[in-house]
Amino acid sequence: MINGMNNPPDVRIQLPEAKMGMDTVTDSPLDGNVNRIAELMQVVLRALCLVTSVTALSLMVTAEQTSTITVLGFNIPLHSKWSFSHSFEYLVGISAAVALHLILQLLISGSRLVRGSPTISSRNHGWLIFAGDQVFALALMSAGSSASSVSSLNHTGIRHTALPNFCKPLHRFCDRVSTSIVFTFFSCFLLAILVVLDVLRLSSKH
Repeated sequence: MINGMNNPPDVRIQLPEAKMGMDTVTDSPLDGNVNRIAELMQVVLRALCLVTSVTALSLMVTAEQTSTITVLGFNIPLHSKWSFSHSFEYLVGISAAVALHLILQLLISGSRLVRGSPTISSRNHGWLIFAGDQVFALALMSAGSSASSVSSLNHTGIRHTALPNFCKPLHRFCDRVSTSIVFTFFSCFLLAILVVLDVLRLSSKH
């Protein structure tokens, strides 16, 4: 008669613990270097755009000359100044606004780069910069086109009338205006590049 049975040995199998949750994805050093280079590129482009905008503004506000012109045998004194044209005033106003916008962005970006932080603090900040760059790029295009029409009229005169080419006696004034317009369109081109870079950065942020 069997009084009892021996208890079987306990068999314990230790299973590896499964970590539930999402793994955190960290940027590799290569990605960090690429982002830093892109940020530096944007800062350089903004600084260059600031220089061209200030140059366009300075050339326009110093465009002034006094001379004489002969119309139908009469010598008529001429005094030309940038403030006599609404188109030139519009270009000065837009160039000044763009310069202020760029100075503000450079101060913010420069301070964050010095601290080692990303130049764009959030996605909303990125969209705000994108909107500002796009609006000012279109405004520069509008101001440059408006000023170009007036400058072209000064160079060619009005056909079928006795009004001559005003830029012959006022060549220094016209040269400054034309150079200012060229720098305005160059600033517009740089802002357009910044708009594209803004879109690329926003699309890369998930």
